[in-house]
Amino acid sequence: MNISFDLIQDKVEFFEADRLQILEKKIEEQIEHNKAIMLGVHSVQHQVAIDDNGRRYYTAAVHFKVNK
Repeated sequence: MNISFDLIQDKVEFFEADRLQILEKKIEEQIEHNKAIMLGVHSVQHQVAIDDNGRRYYTAAVHFKVNK
């Protein structure tokens, strides 16, 4: 059996929440987790949508890359 350990070079994670504060908290927690595997934030894209009842829905895509 051959076991190989390769470093993750980059990854994209998606987040969603009904309040901006919750979305920020989720992203901050994941940033801390990814620091353990030497990934830092490369870019963040976010959107807000409003449904028919006027409620806001927040989403974000965070691109993590290896720290050099």
